[in-house]
Amino acid sequence: MRWLHWEAFTVRAAEFSRDQRRAASVAAGAHALHDGYTDLIYIMLPLWQAEFGLTYAALGVLRGMFVGAMASMQIPASLLADRLGAAAVLALGTALAGLGYCLAGASTGFVMLLGALIIGGLGASAQHPIASALVARAFAGPRSLTALGTYNFAGDLGKMTVPAALSLMLLAIPWRSALAILGSIGLAAAVVIFVFTPRYSRSVAAAKDDLRAVESPPPPQAFPLLLCIGILDSATRMGFLLFLPFVLTAKGATLQDVGLAMTLVFAGGAAGKLACAFIGARIGVTGTVWLTEGLTAAGILALFPLPLFGALLLLPLIGIALNGTSSVLYGSVPDLVAPDWRTRALSIFYTGTIGSGALAPVLFGRVGDALGVWHALVLVAVIALFTLPLAALLRPALVRRYGSGASV
Repeated sequence: MRWLHWEAFTVRAAEFSRDQRRAASVAAGAHALHDGYTDLIYIMLPLWQAEFGLTYAALGVLRGMFVGAMASMQIPASLLADRLGAAAVLALGTALAGLGYCLAGASTGFVMLLGALIIGGLGASAQHPIASALVARAFAGPRSLTALGTYNFAGDLGKMTVPAALSLMLLAIPWRSALAILGSIGLAAAVVIFVFTPRYSRSVAAAKDDLRAVESPPPPQAFPLLLCIGILDSATRMGFLLFLPFVLTAKGATLQDVGLAMTLVFAGGAAGKLACAFIGARIGVTGTVWLTEGLTAAGILALFPLPLFGALLLLPLIGIALNGTSSVLYGSVPDLVAPDWRTRALSIFYTGTIGSGALAPVLFGRVGDALGVWHALVLVAVIALFTLPLAALLRPALVRRYGSGASV
C-alpha cells in the first residue's frame, strides 16, 4: 500500500511539473506573438499611407483603435475566461488577432483596414490577463514573480523578432502576402494553445492558496497602491520615449543615431524585465520600485548635460530601469489579491497601465508644446519619483501580510 501511495504521488508530481512547463511555454509563446502583432503596425503605417493615401491623423486613428480595443476588452476577456476557461478564451483571442491581420492584408480601403485592426485589437486583449494568470496559477508563491518576469521578457522578444520577420518578408513578397502569412501563424497558434494549455482543476495548491487567504487576507489597500504605481510607471515610460528622439536630435543626432538609441533602450528594457524579476524576488517589491524608479529619474536628468555619445552609452541602463519595474509590479498582483480574483485583478491592472500608456503621450505632448521638450522631460522624471512615496505606503501593507522578515 505504501508503494502504491508513493507511485501515485510520483505520477501527480510529474503531471504537475508537465503542466508547469506547458503553462510557461503557452503563456510565453502567446505573449511573444501578441506583442509582436501589436508592434507590426509601426512598420505597416508608411506602407498603408502610400497604398491608401492616408493622412497622419488617419494613421493615428488606426493605431489608436487597435490599442483602444485591446485596452477596453481586458476585463471582459477575464470574465469570459471565468465561464469558458482560460484555454478557450486565449485560443479565441489569438485566432482573432491572426484573423485581424489576414483581413488587413485583404483590405481595399481605410474602413476595411480599420475594422480589421479593431478585430485584431479585440483578440489581443485576451492575452495579458489570461496568460499571466495562467503563469501565476502554475507557479504559486515566490516562484510566480520570476516566472512572470520570464513571461514579460518573452513579450519583448516578440516585439523584436516578429517585426523583424515582417521586414525580411517585405524584401521578397508584397505586404499583403506577408500579413496573410503572419495572420495564418496566429490561426495555427490558436489551435496549439487550445490543445496544450493546462486545464487546472481545484488542486491542493489552490486549496493552500485559499487557506492562506483566509488566515492572512491581502490588505485591501495593497492592490490599489500597486495599480497607481503601475499607472505612473507606464506614463513615465511613454513620456520618456515620446521626447527621447527630440532630445537626441538637439544634441546633433542623425536619423540613424535615433534608431540606434531606441534599439539600445528596448534592448536594455528587455534585459531589465528579466533581471528585475529575480531582483524583486530577493529585495521585494518596494525595494525594487525605489531602485528602478530612482535610477529612471536620475538617468533622465543625467541626459541633460551629456553629449550625444555619452547619452547613447547611458540609454541601455535607463532602459533596464525604465522597463524593470513592470516585471515586479505584474508579478506581485497575483499575491496581493484573493486567489479566485487573480485573472480579474490582472485584467484591471493591464487596463490601467495600457490606458495610461495610451493617454500619457497626449498629455505630455501638450506639456511639451506649452513648455518645451526639456521642461516636459523634467516633468517625466518627477512623475517617476511620485512612485516612491506610493511604494513606501505599500510596504506596511506587505509587512502585515507577509511579516517583517519577508522581502517586501
